[in-house]
Amino acid sequence: MTTNAEALSAQAVKLPPEERMEVVERILDSLDEPDPALDALWAKEAEDRLAAYRRGELKAVGLSEVIAKYQVNPKAA
Repeated sequence: MTTNAEALSAQAVKLPPEERMEVVERILDSLDEPDPALDALWAKEAEDRLAAYRRGELKAVGLSEVIAKYQVNPKAA
C-alpha cells in the first residue's frame, strides 16, 4: 500500500461507522464505471453461448438446479 493510501486508511478508520460506510460506497461506486470494451466482450460471449445453445451444443439448466448447486447449507458447516 502506498503512503497516501495508508494515510487515508488511518484517517478513515477514525470516522464513525456511518461515515466509513459512505466512504466505502463512494470508493466502490468509483470502480463501477462502464467499460465499453468489457461490455463488448460480455455481449459477444452471451451471443456465442446463445448460438451454441440453439445449435444444441449447450443444454439449459433450470434456475432451481443452479441455486441448489451454490446454496450454502449452514448445517453442513
